[in-house]
Amino acid sequence: MWLEWLVAWSWSLDGLRDCIATGIQSVRDCDSTALVTVACLLVMFVWYCYHVGREQPRPHVSVNSLLQGVDANGLQNGSMYCQSPECVRCMHHDGLNQKLYHNLQEYAKRYSWSGMGRIHKGIREQGRYLSSQPSIQKPEVFFLPDLPTTPYFSRDAQKHDVELLERNFQAILCEFETLYKAFSNCSLPQGWKVNSTPSGEWFTFDFVNQGVCVPRNCRKCPRTYRLLGSLRTCIGNNVFGNACISVLSPGTVITEHYGPTNIRIRCHLGLKTPNGCELVVGGEPQCWAEGRCLLFDDSFLHTAFHEGSAEDGPRVVFMVDLWHPNVAAAERQALDFIFAPGR
Repeated sequence: MWLEWLVAWSWSLDGLRDCIATGIQSVRDCDSTALVTVACLLVMFVWYCYHVGREQPRPHVSVNSLLQGVDANGLQNGSMYCQSPECVRCMHHDGLNQKLYHNLQEYAKRYSWSGMGRIHKGIREQGRYLSSQPSIQKPEVFFLPDLPTTPYFSRDAQKHDVELLERNFQAILCEFETLYKAFSNCSLPQGWKVNSTPSGEWFTFDFVNQGVCVPRNCRKCPRTYRLLGSLRTCIGNNVFGNACISVLSPGTVITEHYGPTNIRIRCHLGLKTPNGCELVVGGEPQCWAEGRCLLFDDSFLHTAFHEGSAEDGPRVVFMVDLWHPNVAAAERQALDFIFAPGR
């Protein structure tokens, strides 16, 4: 029995040696180009496994969960609060301030406290800035102090991005019209979201929703999506960044409300602007114009309405959030870290 085992073991070693020798000879015989190709594919596969493995799922909540004044049904302009105790946008201010200060400390440890004075001041004094007292400007989540405040901004505030959007007006309009044809086939096509208001209907087609890209919608409008990547001041990495097509039906009034923060400028590029449509920010009315950008600070109390007839058709704008021009580069980087989606 032992003799048989030794013979078998010897045979196994000989087989293993022959296998290794054959493999080495095969590698020597292989063409060098083929070896390089295989090596590259192997490196790409390892990188892909690492990249996929380190990604974490991100929670997704509605835009209007940022706003206050939930009605009896828990609705806010037609959207539900996400109800997550970890959501930086939905927790009470005491818990929010602690979370923001923790995020700021973590950022400063990794990078630097340099240039963080206003952010530190803002987090420290949020209770005063976000008091319940009536005000013409009262962001619901985060107020950055010492920023110039005005309901509307001139086109020069973000001149490069405004001119880029206006040059691409026809391309965005064409992709919207292709999307909008689907409304004739069903009540609410895939990708669209309806926001109920006390009067009328308001639809949005999101490309970026609170810092989270919506890939399915972006694939339907490739030119518009590529344009977003060309904007220099688009907010795309924190919860205050959004980009969408907004459709306001005739007879619709959006209830007066405040936006979540004053660190951004909301830009509306007019795609279809019939008569009887108006935006009121901080008590100041303005009208949209087709092919032109309208810039405003939505942390001011604001509303929009469409008093035209059904024959006039909807009011349509391409909406994108841009950085306030007086938020410094170091502050932008820190705010992206502090308010990263899912943090």
